[in-house]
Amino acid sequence: MQTTRMTSAFSAGQAAPESSPSRLWAAAVFFKQRPLGALAAGIILVFVLMGALGPFVAPYDPEEIGVAKKYAMPSIQGALLGADQFGRDVLSRMLYGIRISMLVGVVASFVGTVAGAILGLVSGYWSGKVDAIVQRIVDILMSFPLIILALTLLTALAPSLPTVIIAIGVPFIPYGARVVRASTMIIKELQYVEAARAIGCSDLRIIFRHIAPGCVALYIVLTTGLIGVAIITESALGFLGLSIPPPTPTLGAMLSEALTLLMFAPHVAVAPGVAITLVVFAFNILRDSLRDVLDPRLRGSG
Repeated sequence: MQTTRMTSAFSAGQAAPESSPSRLWAAAVFFKQRPLGALAAGIILVFVLMGALGPFVAPYDPEEIGVAKKYAMPSIQGALLGADQFGRDVLSRMLYGIRISMLVGVVASFVGTVAGAILGLVSGYWSGKVDAIVQRIVDILMSFPLIILALTLLTALAPSLPTVIIAIGVPFIPYGARVVRASTMIIKELQYVEAARAIGCSDLRIIFRHIAPGCVALYIVLTTGLIGVAIITESALGFLGLSIPPPTPTLGAMLSEALTLLMFAPHVAVAPGVAITLVVFAFNILRDSLRDVLDPRLRGSG
């Protein structure tokens, strides 16, 4: 009888797979109830398409120099967003820069938070010495400001796309570890997890099959917000000349090059500046909307 009750509790703790119509309905309800979230998702989709299709729709080669077009103002007949001090098309360079920013933002945040989530699951489940060791590592990483740690890693590594992703992703590890650890410590005490132990499930199966799904909601919210942080960090590194090396255009490098042109050619800085602002704003709004939907208890919190 005892085993039957535990098995029933264990079964009740498992989330039934959602059908496609139910997922579509949930998405429709989300967009209806959260218009700002829907707007943010739309902006992000536009930027994803711009990054994915940039090389195919860019009107000019982003590295093409045209002396006759130097400082050209935005024009429907010519360069839509104008040209820079070397006569390079600002729109084409921005499209390529968005591609880099979105790639770095998504991959760096995903890699960092996945590594952190695994540490958080292990730390929260086994506790004791394992938890103490993991938390000291997390404390060390969190003692460095994100940009300083990224700069330190890039100084030790030659700047390239993979190293920029690593340099930005590593500082995100403690955030994933802290969030997932807290959830794990709560979930492991629930009845269906106790039932899983009682029927002989291994620790790894309990962690990844029964505890990890309960951490997904907070993980999604965290990762969505960190994508915006990763994008603005990559832009800051590009502004300092420590991101993807030339001639590959990045939004941060475009802003750096336009710094001396603000007085007589401000249009060169406007496009990348607005792009960075919009996409980071969109990810922050989407994060808040997802947080309110996935965990209503945190509604209105920062």
